[in-house]
Amino acid sequence: MKTKIIDPTQSAYNYPLLLKRLLLSGGRYEPNREIVYRDQTRYNYATLKERICRLANLLVKAGVKPGDAVGVLEWDSHRYLECMFAIPMIGAIIHTVNVRLSPDQVLYTMSHADDTLVLVNDEFLPIIEGIHDQLKTVTNYVLLSDNKNAAVPDKLPFLGEYEQLLAEADSHYDFPDFDENSVATTFYTTGTTGNPKGVYFTHRQLVLHSLVIAQALGTLSGHDLMKSSDVYMPITPMFHVHGWGVPYAATMLGAKQVYPGRYEPEMLLKLYMTEKVSFSHCVPTIMFMIVQAAKANNIKFDNWKVLIGGSALPKGLAVAAREVGIHLNGAYGMSETCPLLAVAYLNDELQALNPDEQLNYRIKTGIPSALVDLEVMDENGKLLPHDGKSVGEIVCRTPWLTQGYFKEPEKSEDLWQGGWLHTGDMATIDQLGFVQICDRMKDIIKTGGEWISSLDLENLLSQHSAIAEAAVVGIPDNRWGERPFAMLVIEKDQTATAETIKQHLQKYVDTGEINKWAIPDRIEFVEAIPKTSVGKIDKKKIRADIE
Repeated sequence: MKTKIIDPTQSAYNYPLLLKRLLLSGGRYEPNREIVYRDQTRYNYATLKERICRLANLLVKAGVKPGDAVGVLEWDSHRYLECMFAIPMIGAIIHTVNVRLSPDQVLYTMSHADDTLVLVNDEFLPIIEGIHDQLKTVTNYVLLSDNKNAAVPDKLPFLGEYEQLLAEADSHYDFPDFDENSVATTFYTTGTTGNPKGVYFTHRQLVLHSLVIAQALGTLSGHDLMKSSDVYMPITPMFHVHGWGVPYAATMLGAKQVYPGRYEPEMLLKLYMTEKVSFSHCVPTIMFMIVQAAKANNIKFDNWKVLIGGSALPKGLAVAAREVGIHLNGAYGMSETCPLLAVAYLNDELQALNPDEQLNYRIKTGIPSALVDLEVMDENGKLLPHDGKSVGEIVCRTPWLTQGYFKEPEKSEDLWQGGWLHTGDMATIDQLGFVQICDRMKDIIKTGGEWISSLDLENLLSQHSAIAEAAVVGIPDNRWGERPFAMLVIEKDQTATAETIKQHLQKYVDTGEINKWAIPDRIEFVEAIPKTSVGKIDKKKIRADIE
C-alpha cells in the first residue's frame, strides 16, 4: 500500500528504543525505592544506576565488545538485575544460562551462544571447572558470591570477585545510542528431543514487551497486579525468559524489588513478611510448595497477588491458595514469545459475579494482551472461529516474538510456518475472547479416535480434597491407542485410593464435563512428581519411566 511518508527534519532526533530508557525511567520516578537481596543487601535506585555504570566499565575493561555474548550463572539477585541492564546497554548480549540443565547441556548452550566472558556464582563453580577446557570461546570469568571474603579460584582465568571489581571501576558510564534492533538477550529452551534451542530478543522487543506488561498488570480494570507502589518479588528464575520480563517492567516503574536468591520456602516467606511483598509470579509447582509451607506453619497472607504461568493453573490450587490469602491470576506465554501473550481479564460483566464464579475465569489462559494477534489454527492452516468449541493450535504475531532459533534455520522456518509463530499448544477461543488451552499437541491423549485433554483431567483431579498435585499423561494401549495415566501426590494427613479417585471423576462424567473413557485406567500415588529445570511437570520423564 502506498502511503504518505514525510522525511524527518534533518536535525530531528531518531529515538531508539533501548533498555537504558527503562532504567532511567525508574530512577526518575522513585530514586529512593529499594532493591533488596535476601536478608543481605539493600540499596536504592540511584545506587542501582551507579552500580550498573560500574559494571559497564568492568565489562569494557575485560574486553567485552558490542555483539559479544556474556554468560551469567546465578540465582535471582541484585547482581543479576544489574547484569540484565549493563551487558546489553554496552551493546553486548546477556546469555542467561539455565543453571538447572545438566553439565553437558550447559556446555552446549555456552558454546553455541559463543560466550566470551562468564559471570558465575561460586555455587556453580564445579560445573564450570568440569567444562572449562571445552569452552573454546570463553576467555575470562568473574566470581559472584554472597561471601564478601570469597577466594577467587586459581584454576581458571578469573578477573576477580564481582564486588571488589565493581568498587575499583568508574561510577560513570555514558551509555551510547545504537540500533534498537540489536540483540540484547539470549537463552536456551529445552524441547522433547535434541539439543536446547537458542532464542533471542532485541532492545526494541524488550522495551515494547515491558510497556505492555506494565499496561496488562497495572492499568486494566479488575487487575491491579503490579503498580509502582507494589513490592515485587520474582519466583520465576531470571535465567528463564529473563524472569518473564517483569524485572525490566518493575525497574521502569520504579517499584521496590526483592530478590530471593535460591528458592527456599523459609526465605520466601521471611521476605514476604519483612519486605511486605505484594506481587509475584511463578509456575504452579512453586505455588504448590508455598501453599504447603504456609499450611504447615499456619501462615495467612495479606492479599498476596501472584501471576501464574508456565503451565495450566488447576482450580484446586487456586482454591487452596485463596484459603491462605494468596490470589492467583492466570497468564500465558512461552520462551519464544518473550513471554507475554495473554492474561486472565475480568470485564464489567465478569466482575459482577461472585468470587467463586470469578475464579473460573481467573484460572483460564486469558485474553490476548495489547499488540498481540492470537488465533487458533487447524492442521490445514485455516483460522478457526471464536466459539469456545473449535480446537486448534495457538498461533500468534506480536512485535516481541523471537525471530528464529539461533543458528537453526530449518527449525526457525518450522516455528514461523506461514508467517505465524506456532506455539504447539492446542486451545479454543470463546465469544468473550478467552483463550483456553486444551493441551500441548504432544500431550493430548488420543484414545479410540477421541481426544482427551490431560490438563482438563489434572484440573478436575486437583479439586479432590485429598489431592495436592496431579499429572496426567497418555500411555500406549493395544486396543485404544492411548489411555490416561494419573500420577498423584496426596495431602499430608489425607488418604485416597484409586477407586475413590475414580468415583470423584465419575461425578464429572455424570454432569457431562468429561466422557467416561477419560477416567484413567491406572492411578499411581507418589511422594513427588518429576519436574523440569524451570519447575514444570516433566511429562516426558513420566512417560519414559512408565514405558
